[in-house]
Order: sequence, then structure tokens, then C-alpha cells
Amino acid sequence: MNTNTIPKTTSTTRPPVNGELVHALSCRDFRAFERCLADDAHLRALVPSGPFELDGGADIAARFETWFGGADDFVLLEASAGSVGAKRYLRWRIRLSPPGHRGDGRVTEQHLFTTGHDKIETIDLLCSGFQHEQVE
Repeated sequence: MNTNTIPKTTSTTRPPVNGELVHALSCRDFRAFERCLADDAHLRALVPSGPFELDGGADIAARFETWFGGADDFVLLEASAGSVGAKRYLRWRIRLSPPGHRGDGRVTEQHLFTTGHDKIETIDLLCSGFQHEQVE
């Protein structure tokens, strides 16, 4: 067994809503992000400041917009998706930096487990918080 090998988590049965959500985030299109969520979607999140919950697709999308929708330069560094039983898994790593100052970035990674098929109904989210990153 090679412990340096990480298996790929691809699935041909993954509903397209996962890809749409990641695409909306990568474009910072939070109206499209909201359209991926059920109107009565529920978010449970664990972030560095502590756990919280939100109800409603509009409120959930608005929270992501507060995190990622500002004037800072935005780079989606990595994203992956897969399944764990009936739940779907999404992960992304994002860098934000002041406009024109790529060397002064903040990086965050989020892991999401979701339910729902055509629309995301629930999200369980774990977030690293923004970590300072010196980019050369």
C-alpha cells in the first residue's frame, strides 16, 4: 500500500447541482449559487468563531457572499466532489488577496456534505477560516 496516494473521488452519478454550485462560487455569481439551493435549505456550519445554523437558500447564499463576494482578488485553487453513502461531498480551497497584491493572500478551505438531488437541501460545513499565506 502506498500511503502517498490519494484516491480520486469522482462519480458519474453525481447530480449536476454540485458542479453548478462550484461553478457559481468560482464565478462569484451568488444568484446562481442561491439557485442551487432549495428555498428551505438548512446549513449547519463549524467555523473558527464557533458553530452556527442558517435556514433558507437566500440567507445561505448571502452568507457565502459575505465570505467571498468582496472586492478582493479571488482564486479557486482546488475543488473536488464525491459521495459518501447518500451524502455528497464538496471541497474547495480559495485564496483572497487585496486587489493587485497577490503576495498578501488569505487562504481558506471548506468541506461540505450535502443532501438533495435537483437542489441542495442540507449542508454540513467545516471551514478552516482564513489563514495568512505569503505568496511569492
